[in-house]
Parts: sequence; structure tokens; C-alpha cells
Amino acid sequence: MYKERASRVSGAVVWVNRPDEGGAGRVLPDGCMDLLWHEGRLLVAGPDAHAYVTEGAQGVWVGLRFYPGTAPAVLGVPAYELLDRRVELSDLWPASVVRRLRARVAAAGDPAAALEQIALERAGPPDPSLRRLVEALDAGRPVAATADELGLGARRLHRRSRAAFGYGPKTLARVLRLQRALSLARGGVPLAETAVRAGYADQPHLSREVRELAGLPLTELLG
Repeated sequence: MYKERASRVSGAVVWVNRPDEGGAGRVLPDGCMDLLWHEGRLLVAGPDAHAYVTEGAQGVWVGLRFYPGTAPAVLGVPAYELLDRRVELSDLWPASVVRRLRARVAAAGDPAAALEQIALERAGPPDPSLRRLVEALDAGRPVAATADELGLGARRLHRRSRAAFGYGPKTLARVLRLQRALSLARGGVPLAETAVRAGYADQPHLSREVRELAGLPLTELLG
């Protein structure tokens, strides 16, 4: 069973997942990174450029999903170093610090709230230009036009995007478009209309992109 709620961390979401049964799962790219708590371990899920197939680990998973582009400021590493990876937090922070944090989360009555507090203690003010970039691309704005609106050249925008999201702005735009399409399709919008509204050329274009990013045909993914 999966539940989520808005976090006290700006733009973030707290979630808890109690898998009903074993077997691999599939995490789709969404531009986000997560701080995870599972069976006494603190882990970080880096940004995904393609679907990440989980190993079906049992037990309760608790996570803090950061708004796109905000996790590197908390974790202290550029997002591209964690692209398509799941790592122990101790790979990023001193082992002694992580040991104290593990004990702190384990002793907390609400592990999710403990994860939030850890992030709040380390988070700096959000970069408004990164949020504007996400909002523009999520609205379907072209990358070049968005770069001009932000006053950034193409190379500078690409460097900042890799550090914040793990990949360049064109990949981020594809990932956000995928999420728009899935939201529409899951809401009952016909696939041909979903393709147009999400910003694809046509339904075959939507199907190709879903297979490329999610690793499954669209109908199977929705099912």
C-alpha cells in the first residue's frame, strides 16, 4: 500500500510504501530524487533517465521525494553523479554523521517526519530560476525559448541542468512530458487526445517515447 502527503520541505512529498507482495517493481523517471529509509538503512535514489526496476525488497519503505532540482543542495553532490543510481547515504556523507542519523530515524515515532527534519536542517533557499525552468518545461515551453526567458545561454543551461537534475534540459522536458501524458491517460483521456495535450506529435510518437523511457508499451504500463 502506497500513501503520500505534502512535506514541510518546499515542494517535496513524503511517502510510505508497504508492498503487498514480493516481485520487482518499476519506478518511472520524474525528474526527482529521494531520500529513503528502509530496514535501518538511509539511502538516496538518484534521478532516473529511464525506468528503474526495483528488486522487490520487502518491508516498509519511507521516502522524501524532493522537488526537481532541489536535492543536490541538501545532499551536497551534483545530480549527475547519482544518475540512475541508488546509493547508501554513507557514500555521500561521513559515516559517523550517517550513523547518528540512522539512530535518530530509528528512534523516531514517525520516520517520515525525521527524514523531513534532516532535509530541513540542511536545505538552503531554493533557486527560483530552477523552479521557473521546471515550470516552463512542464508547461511544454521549448528549451531554447526557456533559456532565453531565463537569460541563460544553451551551454550554461545545460551545465546547470546536469548539476540540478542529472541530465540536460531536453531530457528533463521529455521526462516531464511523459509524466503529463501518464496523468492524462490515467485520468481517462483517450490516448490520441493525451498525445496532443501532452505535447507529442501524435499517438505513435507518444507510444515510442513511453517505451523508450518506461521500458514497457503504454497499454501495459497503464494496465
